[in-house]
This record gives sequence, C-alpha cells and structure tokens, in this order.
Amino acid sequence: MSGAVSLFAEPTRMTMQEAIDLTVQSLRAYGEQHQHWGIAYSGGKDSSATLTLVLHLIETGQVPQPESLTVYYADTRQELPPLALAAQAMLSRLTEHSNWVRSAVVTAPLDKRFLVYILGRGVPPPNNNTLRWCTRQIKVDPMTAAIAEHLKGLPGNLLMITGVRQGESAVRDRRIEMSCGKDGAECGQGWYQQVLPESPGIRGRIATLAPLLHWRVCHVWDWLRFHAPAGEYGGWPTALVADAYGGEEAEEINARTGCTGCPLASRDTALDNILRRPEWTYLAPLKGLKPLYQELRLPQNRLKKTGLDGDGNIARGKNKQRMGPLTFEARLMALDRVLAIQAEINKAAKTLGRPEVDLVSAEEEARIRDLITLGTWPNGWEGDEPRADKLMDHILPDGTVMPNLLAEMDIQDA
Repeated sequence: MSGAVSLFAEPTRMTMQEAIDLTVQSLRAYGEQHQHWGIAYSGGKDSSATLTLVLHLIETGQVPQPESLTVYYADTRQELPPLALAAQAMLSRLTEHSNWVRSAVVTAPLDKRFLVYILGRGVPPPNNNTLRWCTRQIKVDPMTAAIAEHLKGLPGNLLMITGVRQGESAVRDRRIEMSCGKDGAECGQGWYQQVLPESPGIRGRIATLAPLLHWRVCHVWDWLRFHAPAGEYGGWPTALVADAYGGEEAEEINARTGCTGCPLASRDTALDNILRRPEWTYLAPLKGLKPLYQELRLPQNRLKKTGLDGDGNIARGKNKQRMGPLTFEARLMALDRVLAIQAEINKAAKTLGRPEVDLVSAEEEARIRDLITLGTWPNGWEGDEPRADKLMDHILPDGTVMPNLLAEMDIQDA
C-alpha cells in the first residue's frame, strides 16, 4: 500500500526556517513581558548562535526591541584560545549597536580565579567526585553578582536569554524535561522559567528563556557558518567559533568544549581538534596542563589530616584523615610549569605572527606569590598537617584505629 505510514519511518526534520520561526514565536511570547533583556554569552557555539540570531531578529523588526539589551560575557580565563579570540571579536562587533546594546565582561574576583585559587590558596584542582568547585566559582557566582549589580540601576524586570538546547547534555535534558512547561510555557515556545537561584537583588525580577531549545546541532552550525557571517544577517565573525570545534568538520565531530586542560574531562577532545589545524599547532604545549592538574592531586603534593584533634584524641567527623590542600612546594612547582608553557607558546606565536596566550597574567602571578608568602591555606587547615604520603595509623569513620604495619617496620629497620 503506497499510502501506508511506516512506524519505522524517520520523522521529518525541522527546516532552518521553521526553527527560526519558532524562536521568533518564543521571543514574541515572552519578550514583551520584560523591559530589559540580557544574554548569557560564553563564546561557545550555542550562545554565539543565540546572540547573533536575537540581534538579527530585533534589527530586522521580526522581534520588538527591548528598552535595553546587555550581553554578559563569562570570561573564565580558562577558555580555549580560538574561543577567547572569537568572543573578543564578537564583543568588538557589538560596539556598532552601542546605542541600545551594552556588553559586560564578567570575571571572578582575583582570589577566586581558577589558577589563583589553586596555586595561591592551595585548593586542589576540581574533580567529578568530591570537589567540583570550578563552574560555580568562576562562572555562575560572578554572573549572578554582575546581574544583581546591574539590576540595581534598572527599573522593571529582566529577561535572561540563554543558549540551552535539548540534546546538548543528557543530564541537562533531564532537568529540562522536569521543568518544561513551568510558568505556563507552551511546547515549542522555548524553555521559559520565572524561577531563578535565590539571590539578593535578583529574586522576583528576572526570568530565563531558552529560545533555541528546539534547535538541532545542524541548525546551529548552518547559522554560524552560512547565515551569521553574511552581511544581510549582521556579518558576524562566527567562523572563528568553528575553529574551536574542528573547523569545517565541526558538525561531524560535534565536540563539546570546556576549559583548557579541564581536570573534569577524561580527554582534551576540543583541544585535540584545534591542534589538528595547522594554524593552531603551536598551542601544543597546552596539552601539558591536564597532566599537571592530575599530578597536583597526588598525595606527595598535598597535606593530610592526622585524624586526631589538638589533644591527641580521635577527631570528629567521618572523613578523619582526608587529603587536603597543596603544599607550598607543589604550588611553586606548578606555577613554574604553567609559566613555562605560556612562555613556550608565546615565543612560537611571535615567530609565526599568531595570537599569544595569557594563562597567568602578571597580576595573577604576583597575587599567587603573595598568597604563598603570606602562608595562605584553605579554611580548616593550618599548614602544620603532615604530607599526605606520610605513613600513619589508619583511623576508620567509627574511630577504630588500624595500625600501619609498614610504618612500624620502617621504625624497626631504622
């Protein structure tokens, strides 16, 4: 039967124009409820597509212009060089819209920046199990603070527009499924939420909208490669973004990007893709960052609680002998290694006429050395704890002590 519908037939994929039309509907449905708009911009593919599309739709009259639009760029100081360069170029382009668009570069306070926090304060690099502090500290908290500060001088409320898409992350998708339809949002109108983290200055005055929620990755790349760079769509420098995802093969690779040498990722996939392109091969020393972060988590580079309190009694708490901060020697060693990587790359960059990198600025290096000189340790640590590779009796969570026979053997041999 020629007219029969097969259960196994692949559903018709949404066209690019259909995807844009749904985005327009989303922005029209919720945009007019908010006097001011903000765009959370990370420099990645989704936020770049969101930023350029929203501005195009406003400038062509397809979406009403808000009273103001602020682009909040989250500068973590850890972005892959091509993404950082693309973000700088995008922000420079925004100056052409200065009469109604402003940009704000959001960076964590000096002492909370990634490398200053690790090498100056001694907090170990983050991991996926017990110490995943980085995203909140270098991106979420600074962004929340910047928005709250901006709202102080604004009447009315703010609509924060994000580049969240379904399919970008399985964990994120589950969160979207639980929240989709919140606050009366209809299917196809984007993920609209009036519920944000409780924060002074923000509560009740802000909502979020993800107008590209329904876009497929092919839509994102079509927009960045063919539409956004064209003069009729704004002439945006989005071709640079593709470099960080594999150039012309970006869509096929479909890589996710994160921080350079991210300690939370099992592989430096995005960096590997960049290094395959001849113009970026001089960045190869960046491959030394991930092994360095792994090395810093080893016992010989950290302190450890003895499991005893100041009176020699069994300490309270479950993890009585937990490993803790980095020793001063480990911090200085790591600082030297990072500076050496930076120097090697920038030497090659000058020879090749390519962009240099700024892993540790002069201000950050000076602050790291100051914090070490001041004897800075994380809260709850004094610095007189033994090194974590020292043999000692093992104290279980219930307070039971298991003598370390190897330690006793070392004493007898001595």
